[in-house]
Amino acid sequence: MHAEGFSRCWEDHASAPPKVFLDLGSGGGLPGLVLLEHWATKAILVDSMKKRMRLLDEVLTWSDAPTGAQLILGRAEEVAREPRLTGVADLVTARSFGPPAVTAECAARFLKIGGFLVVSEPPDDQVPSRWNSDALATLGLEARGRVRHGAAFQVLIKSKPTPRRFPREVGVPGKAPLF
Repeated sequence: MHAEGFSRCWEDHASAPPKVFLDLGSGGGLPGLVLLEHWATKAILVDSMKKRMRLLDEVLTWSDAPTGAQLILGRAEEVAREPRLTGVADLVTARSFGPPAVTAECAARFLKIGGFLVVSEPPDDQVPSRWNSDALATLGLEARGRVRHGAAFQVLIKSKPTPRRFPREVGVPGKAPLF
């Protein structure tokens, strides 16, 4: 149900499935595998842990597994700098990837202009926003707001190109967050 909340966030803004979506920190396959099954579109599943990627690779070989997934092993900060992945995604999803500043910085370069970043949020709706609009603007992102589809999600849109200096080197977004 939580993974389906990501699709509902997308469907709030678009009538057709994304042509390409990318899941940061795919881990055990949530929400990536659920979204791949739901939309039957191209998915890029990124994770830095070899063990997790082996699990996803195995699941995708099952006879009833969805097709259309590309698995990429690597740190998001490095993978985002690959020219073939710059601006490729209509949607980037992140569930338990990292703090808002790290997630935004790692995700921004993957998105097309007009693409969406949907991030799973803590359940307490009374907590002030964790997303700094000035820092997001530096990355080319704008927060569209927190929504609920069962779970809580933050929806952001990429409104302008991400400067070439982002994401910064591996580990830097976490050690020196933009906000």
